[in-house]
Amino acid sequence: MATLDDSNVARLEAKRDFADFLDSDYGRDTGEGKYVKKIEDMMKKYPTTKTIRLDVDVQDLSEYNPDLHRRVLESPGDCIPPFAEALEDMIRNQSPKFLSKLVSLQGIVTRCTLVRPKVVKSVHWCAATNSFTSREYRDASSIEGLPTSTVYPTRDEQGNLLSTQYGMSSFVDHQTVTIQELPETAPPGQLPRSVEVVLEDDLRDACKPGDRVRIVGVYKPIAPSTAGASSAVFRAIVMANSVSRLAADATSPTFSGEDYDNIVSLSQDPGLMECLAGSLAPSIYGYSWVKRALLLLLVGGRERVLGNGTHLRGDINCLLVGDPGVAKSQLLRAVMNLAPLSVSTTGRGSSGVGLTAAVTTDADTGERRLEAGAMVLADRGVVCIDEFDKMNDADRVAIHEVMEQQTVTIAKAGIMTSLNARCSVVAAANPIYGHYDRSISITRNIGLPDSLLSRFDLLFVVLDNNDAARDRQARRIAEHVLGQHRYRAPGDDGRNGGDDRYVENLEEDEDRERGITPMYVRYDARLYGPRQPGKREPLSIPFLKKYVAFAKQRFAAPELTPEASDAIAEYYADLRTSPEVKALPVTVRTLETLIRLSCAHAKVRLSAYVEPRDVTEVIAIMDLILKSDPSAQEAHKTARTKAGGAKRTRDAVISDEEEEGGAEGAAGAAEPMDVQEDEAISDAEDAPAGPSRSGAATAPPVAEEIRELASAVRAAVLELGQRSAEACNVTGVLALLRAQGDASVSGAQVRAELEALEAAGAIMLSNDEFYLTH
Repeated sequence: MATLDDSNVARLEAKRDFADFLDSDYGRDTGEGKYVKKIEDMMKKYPTTKTIRLDVDVQDLSEYNPDLHRRVLESPGDCIPPFAEALEDMIRNQSPKFLSKLVSLQGIVTRCTLVRPKVVKSVHWCAATNSFTSREYRDASSIEGLPTSTVYPTRDEQGNLLSTQYGMSSFVDHQTVTIQELPETAPPGQLPRSVEVVLEDDLRDACKPGDRVRIVGVYKPIAPSTAGASSAVFRAIVMANSVSRLAADATSPTFSGEDYDNIVSLSQDPGLMECLAGSLAPSIYGYSWVKRALLLLLVGGRERVLGNGTHLRGDINCLLVGDPGVAKSQLLRAVMNLAPLSVSTTGRGSSGVGLTAAVTTDADTGERRLEAGAMVLADRGVVCIDEFDKMNDADRVAIHEVMEQQTVTIAKAGIMTSLNARCSVVAAANPIYGHYDRSISITRNIGLPDSLLSRFDLLFVVLDNNDAARDRQARRIAEHVLGQHRYRAPGDDGRNGGDDRYVENLEEDEDRERGITPMYVRYDARLYGPRQPGKREPLSIPFLKKYVAFAKQRFAAPELTPEASDAIAEYYADLRTSPEVKALPVTVRTLETLIRLSCAHAKVRLSAYVEPRDVTEVIAIMDLILKSDPSAQEAHKTARTKAGGAKRTRDAVISDEEEEGGAEGAAGAAEPMDVQEDEAISDAEDAPAGPSRSGAATAPPVAEEIRELASAVRAAVLELGQRSAEACNVTGVLALLRAQGDASVSGAQVRAELEALEAAGAIMLSNDEFYLTH
């Protein structure tokens, strides 16, 4: 027999003592159950704070158990680990201490069996004695008394035959469902936990696969039913007492007053879309139009149910097709990171029933049960499918109904039902020949049937161009990627394996501990590339999540104004007759796409009405998708000016002359639909230095004076940076210049030169502080 040594015994005793302290109704000046309430609050806030840290008042510990208090102070190495284990036992979903207790659970229904009758009382007639006998039955799932024998009586005590009177017997409906913890609250990297729930009587059919429910019931152990063998492993079930469906926003983040003010102020910013799109996967270079479209997908359009029962989906579907290695999968990761609910899968690792729903056989009872697939579990969320081209044709056909009607209809093995799958689909695929062939059309390159392509509202082709005219662009991309490899997270000394967090998740620990959601992250040129003039810091991931959730929930049904309706109708009529449409056929689904995208753009602005400016932005995206054919690269070298004249977009490939002239930005690591970014890229050698960058200087001097001023300021910056002086700031540069006899330089001029140097990647600038990067 195995025995415990003294150290293990002491550890178990300490763990038990700490568990009793945490679970006690003890609290000083705060009422009863102080730490139990703290743990409950911590668990509720975990999805947003991602923090599991319990602050314990040592004075409470001293008053509860002086000896335990002394041991913590004198031997923290021996006491803190069992203390942490005791806390973990309290946090995990269902521990043995809850057995036979009333519990409340929240989760998503993944499996559901058929409803079967369960006998609770049988009545039998004896013809020999002319009398009735009855017997009550209780199985292991009953909460009243001990289980009874389930053998039907056939003879009475005198051996007389009995006949069962089924009409006089009592039965209750019996159904078993499986609920799984919510995907957004499950610990990353761990298998989600699940538990079987027994529904009886009027609770049967109270939920179906894909529903998010809250269940209150009794947590009971069930003995193993293995015949001819003994096992000490019990399984646990929940005998449901009540079932309620969670509202759509039950798992939404909590908005503080400061969050509300920041969201409203950002929505009124003229550069709202640029700011939000630039904050979506900022470590991915370029792709501004693709990011804008994915942002609209996350917010979604307006869902409508007409008076005759017709359902019009509001979710937006997007397909990314392009050469290998152009960050398609990383964009899918970014969408998953921002969506309140997301499910990820791959084309080769998924089947049609795995994406929709399947009818399986229960290994214990042999009953048929309905099991939800990925799209049903992602109801009201986003499904990301990578390697979409690797799916079999039969499996792709299975998602046709989901992508348009947003339901999964099952008619198998006697189970006929319809499950909700109201989700957006973001898919990434490679061209049918591996690389994009410009000599054939888009549809032949994609190799997907038109019936499936028409269900995608957005289709972006991202290409990896190797043209010699794009060498400067390739240089910028290389510098951007190398900068990310040079980036080191705060607190990382380079000697460990690195942090397992995504580099975009850079919220400050202090703000997170105080429950504050920072609006911006500190701009790091090595991570996000050189700062461009007028470009601000990217939004933090937690704040961007809150903005998306706020726009999606609070402005769920924007109304179309007559002006916006006329603009949509006019554009759709033009598309139907336009010879420039080359990518996809224009159908009635295209009209619905225009409406969905316009509503989504209005929701991003936090507007209750869809205005013509929303339609204008959507028209720019649709022109990009429908009127740009990469196979006609040489035939279309024109630039399109958007309505309002504020920004330029591209219908096709920009000519080599425009690229050399630096007309407007650069494409991403690959060009989405050969689209150039509408952001200006500045280098030190081709960007004008001096006051013109910040716009803060007064009357511009002559060109020679500008060059002399820039040279003096940059020399002073270099000297201060090489000294590693404490005064590496605007004031320090001014002091050094005045000490050298140059008193004509203003602070605004110095600031402008610092921004120019930062844009060139020569320095790192934070407020007025700077340091050299080389």
